[in-house]
Amino acid sequence: MSNSLTPQKIATRGGNALKGTLKVPGDKSISHRSLMFGALAIGQTRIHGLLESEDVIGTANAMNAVGAVCERREDGSWTVDGVGLGSLLEPIAPIDFGNAGTGARLCMGIFAAHPISVMMIGDASLSGRPMGRVLNPLREMGLEVIARQGDRLPAAIRGSDAPAPMTYRVPMASAQVKSAVLLAGLNTPGTTTVIEPVATRDHTEKMLKGFGADLSVEINEAGERVITLQGQPKLSAQEVVVPGDPSSAAFPIVAALITPGSEITVENVLLNEHRIGLITTLLEMGADISISNERESGGEKIGDITARHSQLKGVTVPAERAPAMIDEYPILAIAAAFAQGETVMLGLDELRVKESDRLAAVARGLEANNIPCVEGEDTLTVTGGANNIGGGTVVTHLDHRIAMSFLVLGLAAHKPVAVDDAAPIATSFPTFLELVGTLGGEINDLSEEAA
Repeated sequence: MSNSLTPQKIATRGGNALKGTLKVPGDKSISHRSLMFGALAIGQTRIHGLLESEDVIGTANAMNAVGAVCERREDGSWTVDGVGLGSLLEPIAPIDFGNAGTGARLCMGIFAAHPISVMMIGDASLSGRPMGRVLNPLREMGLEVIARQGDRLPAAIRGSDAPAPMTYRVPMASAQVKSAVLLAGLNTPGTTTVIEPVATRDHTEKMLKGFGADLSVEINEAGERVITLQGQPKLSAQEVVVPGDPSSAAFPIVAALITPGSEITVENVLLNEHRIGLITTLLEMGADISISNERESGGEKIGDITARHSQLKGVTVPAERAPAMIDEYPILAIAAAFAQGETVMLGLDELRVKESDRLAAVARGLEANNIPCVEGEDTLTVTGGANNIGGGTVVTHLDHRIAMSFLVLGLAAHKPVAVDDAAPIATSFPTFLELVGTLGGEINDLSEEAA
């Protein structure tokens, strides 16, 4: 889905201050879930501000393949005519999830408790990512799986006609594993319980309750989140407004912080407490960031974030913050390159199993652009303040966040920075390059020059 045969080599160059007010695309996590929950509900769900990226469109196509009708309207909103919980149809062809790990893993949970057979496929990047952490608890609930070695796609799965409820303690901080088990529990009679030792993003819990699920969250004596779901509720169609994705907002925010003379405002950004670890870290680094117009919509806090060029300092980012900023470490590494002193990031093991081995990809990209760093097994240390940043070409490994992070680096570097392929950016932020240009950034399409 996401990548053409011809790589799109792009470079950015520093020298221009970034100015402007902008909106970023809708939050990817909420966009995926709004389509899925709309498909499982009775009636027509209307979604405003859906992220129209390749990943999310892939989820819409997946829901269409099992009987729902997801359509874009002339006004830019989307509607989902749901089939209702327990009424999914067996798809007639393999479902291609492209590069979408969230879409694939959450759909595994949905399919696990429906008696349908599904062949799930993805692109080269997704097919290299391990799915065992999701599939193992789903097997305990009755899912049958035939997959490539290491539980990788392509995978043929058969949902259970008599799924069994379970109590599952999530062994790692993973919103996707938690969500997959809860989604399987939706069509499972009885009570499904998920125990979460480390809190992760809670969009699944909030949105399921909004659609009518009988779900509760408590904190036990050990300080763990205990999520209890009563199976087989009647989900009702909803009106959903998707706020701006904080993971996408991170790129223009950091670009402004590291580029002299810059000031930008990103409007309508999701401020969920489990998603703003990067903002917390940047403030600790001395970033000039302010939040205004705070309000609530659909149970989620949103606001406008203004960022101005700042003199940053290195900090140590604790491991327990990782779940609140797991997607933002690549762009944090770029901010760290312009901070005085060392920035030490701990607890990064999850980065090894993202769209790429992000920890290794970030380290190699920093090295290619003369930025001192040390890659550990689950740590990254970046020494900022080098006087010859840039000049390298970064291998993105088909990873959208690696591509965007290093294009941001080029906006403030001493020499241009190139990425080998910007095409994967379309999986999460289709308007990224256009937005950078609108703010004043200089972008060069090197693939056109080569042609």
